[in-house]
Amino acid sequence: MLTNIGIPGLVLILVIALIIFGPSKLPEIGRACGRTLTEFKNASKSLLPSEDNNEKNVELKTVEKKKDQSVG
Repeated sequence: MLTNIGIPGLVLILVIALIIFGPSKLPEIGRACGRTLTEFKNASKSLLPSEDNNEKNVELKTVEKKKDQSVG
């Protein structure tokens, strides 16, 4: 959806935001959006398993299979 917005579209959005919020509020709104985006990214990263954990799980499963094969 956002990939279809070009330079003219971004300029139009910025002009409309400038008219609605005024020049004094615009930096404040930008910071708030940036913080929100950062918090969202951090939260989504914590929900996804990391690559290190995946590698450790694969190693543990491999060791367990070898152990079962040698015992059985």
